[in-house]
Amino acid sequence: MNATIPVLFLPILLTVSLVAVAADKPPAAGGPKPGEPWRAIHVMAGSAESLDALEAQLPALARLGANVLVCEVNYNFDFQSHPELKAHGGAITKAGAGKFVAACRTLGIRVIPQLNCLGHQSWQASTAVLLKQHPEFDETPGQFPGNKGIYCRSWCPQHPEVNKVVFALMDELLDAFGADAFHVGMDEVFLIGSEHCPRCKGQDPAKLLARAVGDYHGHLAGRGVGMLMWGDRLIDAKTTGLGEWEAAANGTAPAADLIPKDIIICPWHYNKREEYLSIPMLLAKGFRVLPAGWNKPDAVEALIGYALAQKSPRLLGYMATTWSVDVRKISLYPPMIKGMEKMAAPR
Repeated sequence: MNATIPVLFLPILLTVSLVAVAADKPPAAGGPKPGEPWRAIHVMAGSAESLDALEAQLPALARLGANVLVCEVNYNFDFQSHPELKAHGGAITKAGAGKFVAACRTLGIRVIPQLNCLGHQSWQASTAVLLKQHPEFDETPGQFPGNKGIYCRSWCPQHPEVNKVVFALMDELLDAFGADAFHVGMDEVFLIGSEHCPRCKGQDPAKLLARAVGDYHGHLAGRGVGMLMWGDRLIDAKTTGLGEWEAAANGTAPAADLIPKDIIICPWHYNKREEYLSIPMLLAKGFRVLPAGWNKPDAVEALIGYALAQKSPRLLGYMATTWSVDVRKISLYPPMIKGMEKMAAPR
């Protein structure tokens, strides 16, 4: 490994077309300094209480070198544009989000909110509030009672009204967190082009996914906001030898050639491997890439080492995920610490 910091970590946070911030929104602060890699942490922000607990952890996270927090809020927010979708009891408020962001900025940490789009609209027997309140948006309307027989529900990317609602939710989260980038999720989308959907039946899953990605990107770019998304639906399971979870076996992978190249793609890989072929593939297609690991320190080290070895100016850094970790103890999570240390080590 080189002792000097390679050119792959030039300050390419956003393309010039996406740097502008809406006039009524304070400019984002914090985040990687020029020449510094992203040392990002993905966290679940499921309530006002969890956001307060995370705020208490910020000094420790900053000492570890974290400079980006991707906060997955989903529907756990006091939405005003669509009050039927607001979380009840302990929802994150605009004031609470502002307080949290101010604390992050004083420590040089950039905050990027997340709303899971398209997929992950249910979990086990529980359906998320969007499809509860608007069942007409469901990709499989009236099917799978109790969510039995499926992993997670999806909304229909071609329903003529769904984006109006989703864009309003995005806008509220962007304003509340004063953000200049947004993570749209989109991992593990298995229900797309369903035979049960009157609009999508028989259509190419890759084109349907690309349409959805393009819609979200267009809205965010119109606000001068960058976009991040998980990468698994853009990776072909067959050619990479990966399973249907961290890669796509349902025909969506060709969407990688149909979507805007200024999107930051976050391929997640949680097991130790000799190669992580998604990274050079996505880099070769022109994307900026932020690979993500999880709960195995040796796998985190292998993933980061392989990513850095690509020596690409579009390799942004690394993102630690913290699924199932108590947010009150997040700064003590060994795999996350390993990732921050590996990214901070001289090269």
